[in-house]
Amino acid sequence: MISCKTTGDAVTAQQAVPRGEISEIPRGKLCGPGYHPGMNDKLIGRSVLRLEDIRFLTGRGRYVADIADPDALWGHVLRSPHAHALIERIDTAAAAKHPGVRGVFTSTDLAELGAMPCMAAVSPLIVPPRFALAVERVRHVGDPVAFVVAESAEAAREAAELVEVDYGALPSVVEGRAAIDDRAPQLWPQAAHNTAFHIHKGDAAAVAQAMKGAAHIVEIDVMNNRVVVAPAETRAGIARYDAATDSFDLELTGQGLHGIRRQLAEFVFKLPLDRIRLHAPDVGGGFGTKNFLYPEWILLLWATRKLGRTVRWEADRAEEFVASAQGRDIAAKARLALAHDGRFLALDIEMVANLGAYLSGNGPGAAAVAASTAHGGVYDIPAIAVDVRGVFTNTVPVDAYRGAGKPEANYITERCIEAAARTLGFDPAELRRKNLIASFPHRTAMGMNIDSGGFVDNLDRAVVLADVAGFETRRAEARARGRLRGLGIACFLETSRGAPNEGAEIRFETDGAVTVAVGTESNGQGHETAYAQIAAERLGVPMAAVRYVQADTRAVKSGAGHGGARSMHMGGAAVVKAIDAAIARARATAANLLQASEAELVLEAGAFAVRGTERRIPLLGIARESGAAVGEHVMNMTDVFTFPSGCHVAEIEIDPETGAAALVRYTAVDDYGRLINPMLTEGQVQGGVTQGIGQALLEHTVYDADSGQLLSGSFTDYAVPRAADLPSFDIALVERPTAANPLGVKGSGQAGCIAAPQTVMAAVLDALKPAGVQAIDMPATPERIWRALTRCGGARPHTSS
Repeated sequence: MISCKTTGDAVTAQQAVPRGEISEIPRGKLCGPGYHPGMNDKLIGRSVLRLEDIRFLTGRGRYVADIADPDALWGHVLRSPHAHALIERIDTAAAAKHPGVRGVFTSTDLAELGAMPCMAAVSPLIVPPRFALAVERVRHVGDPVAFVVAESAEAAREAAELVEVDYGALPSVVEGRAAIDDRAPQLWPQAAHNTAFHIHKGDAAAVAQAMKGAAHIVEIDVMNNRVVVAPAETRAGIARYDAATDSFDLELTGQGLHGIRRQLAEFVFKLPLDRIRLHAPDVGGGFGTKNFLYPEWILLLWATRKLGRTVRWEADRAEEFVASAQGRDIAAKARLALAHDGRFLALDIEMVANLGAYLSGNGPGAAAVAASTAHGGVYDIPAIAVDVRGVFTNTVPVDAYRGAGKPEANYITERCIEAAARTLGFDPAELRRKNLIASFPHRTAMGMNIDSGGFVDNLDRAVVLADVAGFETRRAEARARGRLRGLGIACFLETSRGAPNEGAEIRFETDGAVTVAVGTESNGQGHETAYAQIAAERLGVPMAAVRYVQADTRAVKSGAGHGGARSMHMGGAAVVKAIDAAIARARATAANLLQASEAELVLEAGAFAVRGTERRIPLLGIARESGAAVGEHVMNMTDVFTFPSGCHVAEIEIDPETGAAALVRYTAVDDYGRLINPMLTEGQVQGGVTQGIGQALLEHTVYDADSGQLLSGSFTDYAVPRAADLPSFDIALVERPTAANPLGVKGSGQAGCIAAPQTVMAAVLDALKPAGVQAIDMPATPERIWRALTRCGGARPHTSS
């Protein structure tokens, strides 16, 4: 096979490649024999330029804020300034009289509506009621208190300032471990010690036995810091109501629309599903946070019905900091037991997950469900036990954020291994290699069946690609410049699936197009391109003929969204099955049109032909000739996981005078199975790695312990990574197809941010090792690094004159 280097130059003249044509650079692909640019029958595995980018780069993207409706009313949410307080009085009279105001609503007005559900599969689970507007008490800064609707956004905002609310301030608690203390204020009477759930997984008895016989036990106490999820586009929605049919239409910046619709219909408005339509135009990023039901969606629907007018709402950035679901925030203690030779014997984990003031739609799932699939990572650890507790605090609710539990689980495992290597004198790479799972299939101690992988090979390749052998020379050179340089190496295991089952529909249209309607939803991943590649190759039609439909509960029959790196694994497999079903249906129609039996037909080059004759009809012409669309909807019913994996290496330089850390090299060797579009895959990895770097070095969500105020409430105080913070990434993609789906794909959307945090932190700790620093939590900000160095007496590298 011909190897095409993954790190080759990107195609820059994107506008020169018409929709559906192929880039002449097969970037990142092990190209099969017979490859020629422009071939239409070998699209899977080729770096086709993103079809959607033409409209994005030329200003023709269509986001909620772009949708003009001059007659629409505007909503504004009045939010609590307190972290915890009783609502003693609300007076809306002055606000209601403000010019242009059409309504000011509080929880009393919405009393007919049901509470927002928590759909997490965790049991037992205490789920206190969460309503669209706070009832009697607010529990975090930003808790919605009133909804003002006016003729303009300015009028609504001005009127909100006239709403008078008397609060009775109450004590608050913002940290997870502090919340379970007997002295902590209680958020909910039904949740003793502020605990929503407390569950145990794994085999505690086996772990205890292994600990008794261990030669070494390494203990860590780490914090997986809370992050503010900051997609480029803030949340927004436009709601419409049709009184004649008593039905709703909500256009929103959402993901997982079928699930949100079900919650709105079944739990809140108590209506049949078909009475509520949800649809999304282009969505500018999400990373999980737009997957959930929010109070604002309820408020918009309720207000449009109440007022008989279209109502819209757009969050500003400050609002998103206190109203949109946040991520991570898990404190963990762990013990790793080792034999004399470094073999892992057992892993014991205790986690406290800060869930915020309410249970978001899948909030408990990350810590209680998803994390348990990835504990132990890529290592053969015979016994694992996990104690995990989810607690309420006076903070913004937490939910799934890119990786959703898998980053937290991998971080704990890798930090344990790094601590063992440092304290026991093992080489970090060799200690990992000694314990990597090397034969497949493999059943983990947590019950996951890993079907395939190349964990040892990933590590060996990464060590070579990163030139680990030459690192000490680079460390010495940095020392001569007065810098502390460190190298970190870490592995990761993703357990990719998300929600089980997914649907897809393939339909040959009378206008000569083929519609691909899928229940997964893109907000930047490139689905419009990847699905078109799959459909075009398997049908033998041009990519330009593929019409992609997503994110519309009326146009797409079913769907579970894209969370959990599931789109190609679940949605792609559904598309393949729907293609097979649609071809079977089209075959019957074609046989009738060609006056032949189905057995006489052969499908070749995108057309049905009658064997031994010149009679043929293109797939794209069948619907036109028959006068009706021809297609099938298919459900891909499966709960099988795939297991993306990899090994990453980071190098960092620290200025000991200021604590400033600069990431100077980053290498990754990753396995995502068969690659549909290597360029898109590499882009996903780059984005995920960047977010993981941000969490490790920059992103620090800080609540004041006394007042519960969010101190990092804007980009002035909350740092996200910029291009200047990043080195050039050296990423190698290794294809090891899985048998878990017909495409052989494994899922790449989350892996980068699963791998990067522990890799970067290992590099930080290695750099600080000469100073005697043994532990530091994310984010490793200059202040934290400087304080750690100061506590250890500082570290002034020897400099040569």
